[in-house]
Amino acid sequence: MPRAQREQQMLDAAVMIFSRSGYHAASMDEIAEACEVSKPMLYLYLGSKEELFAACIRREADRLIAAFAGAADPGLAPGDQLFHGLTAFFAFVAEHRDSWVVLYQQARAQGEPVVEDVASARREVVSAVTALLRRAVREADLPGPRPGEGPDRGEAAAMAQVIVGAADALAGWVLDTGPEPPEETARRLMSVIWIGLEPRLRGARYGD
Repeated sequence: MPRAQREQQMLDAAVMIFSRSGYHAASMDEIAEACEVSKPMLYLYLGSKEELFAACIRREADRLIAAFAGAADPGLAPGDQLFHGLTAFFAFVAEHRDSWVVLYQQARAQGEPVVEDVASARREVVSAVTALLRRAVREADLPGPRPGEGPDRGEAAAMAQVIVGAADALAGWVLDTGPEPPEETARRLMSVIWIGLEPRLRGARYGD
């Protein structure tokens, strides 16, 4: 079997074991057995347990980002792009539960550089959502940041943080309470976020 293919099998097995056993309880023996290779081969290909876990984080983060970005058709209106991106995000979580657990539960309990890898992936998703919202802001002629706000504290950047944080929480809720179609989960979030954004895009603010 080509090395690249074998490495992917090893990562698949590692993600499954880390998800089910946790980082500290998972053993290299268990992972090697799950992917039907010897432990020396596992070490040779992917290094120590810490290095293997970091490789899992990088791969799963890249897959999640690609799923979101690939679904956001630039030919659609910003709201439709966001809906399709969120649908792909929730579909990824549903289809790759182990990946989600490793990325958003196991990884956050580890130190650097694993935590930074997860944070970097999240920043990429936030950046993609921010770009969509900035387009919506331009089309709606929304005023820019208030005096004293830096470029990263504008309306689009702030709302992107809200949307990504809400998507994270909603994904966890769906996994805990039972499956539902990804489109329905995305529609739940869009019904709160996007409907609420529309008046804001026209300039409305709470308390005005």
